[in-house]
Amino acid sequence: MTSTPSLHPAPPRRRAILALSLAAPAVLAGCASTPAQAQRVTLPDFADLAERVLPAVVNIAVQGEAVAQPPPEFRGTPFERYFRGRRERTQGAGSGFVIDPAGFVVTNNHVVGTSTRVTVSLQNGTELPARVVGTDELTDLALLRVEPRAALIAVAWGSSNAMRVGQWVLAAGNPFGLGGTVTSGIVSARGREIGAGPFDDFIQTDAAINPGNSGGPLFNVAGEVIGISTAIYSPSGANAGIGFATPSDLARPVIDQLRRDGRVERGWLGVSVQDLVPETPTGRRAVLVTDVVQGGPSQRGGLRRGDVVLAVNGERTETSRALVRYVAAIAPGQPVRLSVTREGRSQELTVQVGRRPPTPS
Repeated sequence: MTSTPSLHPAPPRRRAILALSLAAPAVLAGCASTPAQAQRVTLPDFADLAERVLPAVVNIAVQGEAVAQPPPEFRGTPFERYFRGRRERTQGAGSGFVIDPAGFVVTNNHVVGTSTRVTVSLQNGTELPARVVGTDELTDLALLRVEPRAALIAVAWGSSNAMRVGQWVLAAGNPFGLGGTVTSGIVSARGREIGAGPFDDFIQTDAAINPGNSGGPLFNVAGEVIGISTAIYSPSGANAGIGFATPSDLARPVIDQLRRDGRVERGWLGVSVQDLVPETPTGRRAVLVTDVVQGGPSQRGGLRRGDVVLAVNGERTETSRALVRYVAAIAPGQPVRLSVTREGRSQELTVQVGRRPPTPS
């Protein structure tokens, strides 16, 4: 947890910056085959939508402790020892949204981090202490619980899979600690991978997202949450028109598990895999097994290094990322049927899915 943005690992030529702490209507010329057919089209007015959803958007303030680091000028000098073991108080801020009037609030895992104190502020200024129900590092999600005196205004989940590139969205949150801020934009792209983890599947949007927006909702025009603002691409640390939101269809089952169990359990095969790209355009993409964990689920099920996975439970699998996601959604202990080729021969293997080990800290 920190009060300033930090760099987030990403593939080459792309750098995402986590938004940790701390658009006006216009008129366009409509498309037409000739200038005489051009029509002026007014962009949507988000005022009613903002008025309806903002009461469910919250500001989140966090406090914690961290081991103090010596200033750069003292590192490697005798004075460095004076900083060893010292702990300092840290502060940060982010955004969130209410999904249940009883007081359940969704935000990002990196917003709450290892905080010792979390405070949720409603739009009317009410401050409520919050308890962390559960977090999931792999999807950067967290669920909080507050105890309000009266039922809170909540927003509903929408379907991110139903969103199309070019559709309007509204982002809400707490940029730079200002609170109660909305920005508008469109879905710029879907399925973005930014190097955040094995479950990267971000919605890209040009709605302004800045430090402090993390954990805030991304709404469709019906006022449904279709994404959770998580990261930005920026050379300066502020909005550059490229923001990333975790899709609701990925987030919702994770939040449901956190609410039910306080943690997320995912299926695991115990293999290392990579994409197998065919030599010809008409060839079939598949997944190559490059290594098998000794004593893991796949080894016990008969999977070997060099096997090529073509399908899982009868569903065609073309990428290693798709295979990992598919298996992760299967409850540990359940069987999974793998269609593979080994030395040119087709085989069907049944593997008992294991429990994905915790992410190393």
